[in-house]
Amino acid sequence: NLELDINLAGGRDNTLLSIIDRTSTTMGGRLLSRWINRPLRDTEQLMLRQKIVGALIQNHQYEALGELLKSIGDLERILARLGLRSARPRDLAKLRDGIALLPELQQILSKISCQELQSLAVRISEFPRQSALLHQALEENPPVVIREGGVIAKSYDAELDELRNLSSNAGQYLIDLELRERERTGLSTLKVGYNRVHGYFIEISKGQATAELPAAYIRRQTLKNAERYITPELKEFEDKVLSSKSKALGREKALYEELLETLSLQLTELIASAEALAELDVLNNFAKRAVDLDYCQPELSSDPGIDIEGGRHPVVEKVTSENFVANDLCLNEKQKMLIITGPNMGGKSTYMRQTALIVLLAFCGSYVPAKAVKVGPIDRIFTRIGSSDDLAGGRSTFMVEMTETANILHNATANSLVLMDEIGRGTSTFDGLSLAWAAAIYIAERQQAYTLFATHYFELTVLPENYPNILNVHLDAVEHDNGIVFLHNVKT
Repeated sequence: NLELDINLAGGRDNTLLSIIDRTSTTMGGRLLSRWINRPLRDTEQLMLRQKIVGALIQNHQYEALGELLKSIGDLERILARLGLRSARPRDLAKLRDGIALLPELQQILSKISCQELQSLAVRISEFPRQSALLHQALEENPPVVIREGGVIAKSYDAELDELRNLSSNAGQYLIDLELRERERTGLSTLKVGYNRVHGYFIEISKGQATAELPAAYIRRQTLKNAERYITPELKEFEDKVLSSKSKALGREKALYEELLETLSLQLTELIASAEALAELDVLNNFAKRAVDLDYCQPELSSDPGIDIEGGRHPVVEKVTSENFVANDLCLNEKQKMLIITGPNMGGKSTYMRQTALIVLLAFCGSYVPAKAVKVGPIDRIFTRIGSSDDLAGGRSTFMVEMTETANILHNATANSLVLMDEIGRGTSTFDGLSLAWAAAIYIAERQQAYTLFATHYFELTVLPENYPNILNVHLDAVEHDNGIVFLHNVKT
């Protein structure tokens, strides 16, 4: 319901991830998605993330880091293939180019005086030996697959160079042979050729083929205008050249396998560095988005409560054409539940969702869309928003609504954040009102969770008279020039 990484239509547009994610690497993007779907409750870890984000903003190094990380690429995936011994030549070329940039990355990080960031930098090792090996062993731009050859660089292996020379020097040998045979036979049309079916041959035109030829000439093929011959010398050369090609390819494959084995010896250290790079990418992304979107650093407190000043919805503020109206929110031990009333389209759902998203981002270690935020311990976020049925599961809209409500009533605690949007609308007015009333009282009395309770049942606004921890707030709309203007402003 909060549309974290997939929207209600099943796409990825206008989700929290689509707004926050400007990571430089694919591995950073994957990690960010994991962080958003699994926020932390460990305040110490979150503060560590915040300090790194703050240091990157303060030193204005996030742009330079972002560009460098972009060039490093998706090391995690390449290393996974390396572990399975299925890495292709171009994977190794990307690995070579990526680890070659690590010293430059360390140089940028060393300029930033932040102990937490330096601890992260220590986890990103440098690999001079592996970098030198890959530069020495691989061609600059190797082909996609090893079976075509041309992957291992020149002068890396003497045996391979020798086999390759045999193939590449074949042309010169054939030119020399052609000149020699012309002189020996005195035939001007004599030429040496090659095709895949018959291999190497000496070709003489029909007119000159009647002349007396050396005894070593053995007829191989007769054509309309020419005769083709083979000699023992040429046959021997052919065997040598063709076997050298296959031997060179075999040697190259063996060297490539050897290279994979050598790199795999450091696989654990390489993976640890890739994980640290992904983490750096996400934190660098948080810094970049905090500056671009004007986010503030949330205060993570041990005191219970949620206090938001000038909170905004991260997605709606980016996609709306109008100016987004920021709103405050205060939930604490004395004020645990807000009953939110107001017209449809007035902004009730936006207000509720933005609160949940601000809290969620704070517990990912990110900066948040608000002027100031103070959040105490939160253990879970529950939502009961929107109406949908589950026909395949044999559940009506009302049944889905009741199942989700029951889940909240069974599992929410005093440290949970609960969003209840128009509970009871799936049934008749009186039954719906009774359900909403009962749920509100149960949460307020028994669970005392931080609750935002949006409703059209105006009768619920009398609850604060009997329950001091419940407060009424509303969103207004006014008539203007024969139309309605929604103010989107939360008032008590």
